[in-house]
Amino acid sequence: MTLLDGKALSQKIETGVGIGVKELKSRTGSVPGLAVVLVGQDPASAAYVNMKKKACDRVGFYSVTHEMPEDISQEAIENTIVMMNKNPNIDGILIQLPLPKQIDTTKILELVDPSKDVDGFHPYNVGRLATGLDGFVPCTPLGVMELLAEYNIDVKGKNCCVVGASNIVGKPMAALLLNANATVEICHIFTDDLKKHTLNADIILVGVGVINLIKEDMVKEGAIIIDIGINRADNGKLVGDVDYANVNAKCSYITPVPGGVGPMTIAMLLSNTLKAAQINYKEKN
Repeated sequence: MTLLDGKALSQKIETGVGIGVKELKSRTGSVPGLAVVLVGQDPASAAYVNMKKKACDRVGFYSVTHEMPEDISQEAIENTIVMMNKNPNIDGILIQLPLPKQIDTTKILELVDPSKDVDGFHPYNVGRLATGLDGFVPCTPLGVMELLAEYNIDVKGKNCCVVGASNIVGKPMAALLLNANATVEICHIFTDDLKKHTLNADIILVGVGVINLIKEDMVKEGAIIIDIGINRADNGKLVGDVDYANVNAKCSYITPVPGGVGPMTIAMLLSNTLKAAQINYKEKN
């Protein structure tokens, strides 16, 4: 069994982004700019935004966080996004999800300029991904593909079971695999007999937020396990959606939690923002 080390790969990607930032700055005099909208006081969201800020600082990005109260109005967020869309110093805009119930999340995501949509959530970028065209891809599934490539795991022709059908992870993950010529099956909360589907999979990719959802008897010998879930166990430890202790001996490759997919998400956010800055500079000149 081989661990897929997302932490090591993320550091390698971050180094590459830092070099790209220096090159862009020497050529244009500007650096990539990332703006984050954070609404409310959710500790997990705040911690994640703080991690992104530190990563931006390490690679030399300009970054700003717009912190807003939980009871913020739709109009106030929309006005902030319009302002960021017009700001030439901002290349990437990230809306930290989830947003409060009074906010129309779909409308907010659609308002972000597609050329600054470094999270890949705008319908324009979703459509380009679905049709195999270049655009911005959601960071977590993009990070998974980078991790598989780093370990020379070719998904072409492989049976891949994606467990979870969210717009953020499951659907774009399936699209990326399909674009890479994998055979893809998507399972979700309404799937009958999940085990029947996972047992047939060469690669299982799970991200639903359920501790120990994927158990040893649901995995065939030699399967590759990509655990995208991140949960806080009763003892305070961070764990994934896979029963790691019992599954790891059965598979050929597996991602640890933490240290697997998680670090890749931020690395791909940095990569997407650098890409946006490079494209924006070309378009302005």
